[in-house]
Amino acid sequence: MDENTQRSRAAALIDRVFPEPIAAKVPEITLLFWVIKILTTAGGEATSDYLSLRNHVIGGAIEILLVVLGLWFQFHSRRYAAAAYWFLALAIATSGTGVSDTMHLTFGIPYAGTTCFWAVVLGAIFWLWHRSERTLSIHSIVTRRREVYYWATVFATFALGTALGDLTATTFGLGYLASGVAFTVLIVIPAVAWRFLGLNEVVAFWFAYVVTRPLGASFADYFSKPHAVSGLAFGDGPTAVVLNLAVVVLVSYLVITRNDIQPPTAAERPDGTGPSTQSSTA
Repeated sequence: MDENTQRSRAAALIDRVFPEPIAAKVPEITLLFWVIKILTTAGGEATSDYLSLRNHVIGGAIEILLVVLGLWFQFHSRRYAAAAYWFLALAIATSGTGVSDTMHLTFGIPYAGTTCFWAVVLGAIFWLWHRSERTLSIHSIVTRRREVYYWATVFATFALGTALGDLTATTFGLGYLASGVAFTVLIVIPAVAWRFLGLNEVVAFWFAYVVTRPLGASFADYFSKPHAVSGLAFGDGPTAVVLNLAVVVLVSYLVITRNDIQPPTAAERPDGTGPSTQSSTA
């Protein structure tokens, strides 16, 4: 069997297991999207912290398993499905916390270092994505390659947000509540700048998307951590259960109503068949 034949068969196998999308693979951006996004960031933070307290090895294995299952469900589907999308988002929120915390707690990298590292990683992914696809629009996630870039970006934002939230709460000494309030104010900036100052919608979306992570994580830590570190001491386990149940309820609502599905005309096609006005939209 020659090399070209082997490559063709490998490509055919990938297409069967992870077929090319036939519609946009991400939800329409609504208020409920942001609510669930913040809840997943908070739930992932609390879940990862709970797993790591019990056993680092088992906790890490569970986080990896969740991501693998999430990737399978998400990439095996040819169109957006709320359950698959948010399962993977929650799995990545959990694992992103675990990776970022491991860099600090196990390898001793200060929060400033992990924050800078993941900021560079995120910037590199954005650069590669735009260089390849000429758009970072969330409405353009209509090919498998763009979906890979999208989820790589999501992972980097979760890891960056975890490090950034810990940086402000501990290194800068703000505490979890003050950090959460600060990021709540910060997330309003892109909305105001887009609405009144003409900020590009793609920039506004990703600005807000990145900030949701430290915002949700800060409030999750505020509710779960002991009083000695400025928390309310509800515990990682109970906090994770409440937050994840809230995600399940809201995602179930989306599964039933299906009102978060992007209209077909909103999707940008790489062959230029999509509406040209969408190339600059989030």
